[in-house]
Amino acid sequence: MPVVSQFYGIVIKMHFNESTQHNKPHLHAYYAEFKASFDFDGNILEGNFPIKQRKMIDVWINIHREELEALWKTMRNYNEFFKINPLQ
Repeated sequence: MPVVSQFYGIVIKMHFNESTQHNKPHLHAYYAEFKASFDFDGNILEGNFPIKQRKMIDVWINIHREELEALWKTMRNYNEFFKINPLQ
């Protein structure tokens, strides 16, 4: 699972091919011992995350939503990925 972005100790990853467990476009976020899957609206699909870092992910998703959607399609259709700028 490639790293798509990293900021403030948060690591964002996406799977190339994942089971249909949650088939809607989503990303996986990791911070210390926390991990969660987020949809592109910033909702947690699975797992849990500290509130402060969850807010940072929500801001990052809002800034990069179009890129995330393009990346999702690229990874699903071509098994390729690109990095997305971190939150600054």
